[in-house]
Amino acid sequence: MMMNRRTFSTTLLAGAAASLVSTRGIAATPPQAKARNVVLVHGLFADGSCWSEVIPRLQAAGLNVTSVQNPLTTLPEAVASARRVLDRQDGPTVLVGHSFSGMIVTEAGMHPNVSALVYVAARAPDADEDYTALAKTYPTPPASAGIVFDGDEGRLSEEAFLRDFAGDLPEARARVLYAVQQPFHKALLTGRTSHAAWRSKPSYYAVSTEDRTINPDLERFMAKRMGATTIEVKASHLALISQPDAIARLIVDAAGQPK
Repeated sequence: MMMNRRTFSTTLLAGAAASLVSTRGIAATPPQAKARNVVLVHGLFADGSCWSEVIPRLQAAGLNVTSVQNPLTTLPEAVASARRVLDRQDGPTVLVGHSFSGMIVTEAGMHPNVSALVYVAARAPDADEDYTALAKTYPTPPASAGIVFDGDEGRLSEEAFLRDFAGDLPEARARVLYAVQQPFHKALLTGRTSHAAWRSKPSYYAVSTEDRTINPDLERFMAKRMGATTIEVKASHLALISQPDAIARLIVDAAGQPK
């Protein structure tokens, strides 16, 4: 039996601008368990410290938070790193992914400890879907032209990082993030998910309306397809840093915690 996603609404702090998009789930989902744990996974051009603005807000809400250090090598190895952290959780857990790590969330989200999924301007493929082919059905975002390779390792150029990845952050803050950018292996981009956890678990999505790394309309398509409870945040690809109140609020909602 199809079920409607409950409406997510809140007054965002610190000038965060968000608008609600209510959608209808595409698959039956079990009653959502209240979670006290959150596992965060970073994407390309970053490391676990990219969640530094969101983590204290979640901790203040009484949640136990762990940020995974994604190896950025292959999709199976990245999924395995998330699963090891999920194994250590002591009960229902919200699994959150930013950017590329939506691939990891989609696969690792099948873990029995995962009670809900949150995608932050993230990839959200279906099982065995060619995400690259899907992305090509939308205009190519500017950041794609800024990826440079040293052999099998890729990274984002400084110019593209500051302009297209972290465009709404103060330049000094963006340069700090650029300094901790981790290279990814080409093999990572060839992986495909074998499962789509969003088909069976409650899902939430934060669309970045000013995103120059993933096309915002592609984000909207993926959020609608999964029947996610969705917010739109006026932010760059790094909404988790520029609009942490909005992102933390969505995660708290996914955890079933009181507002």
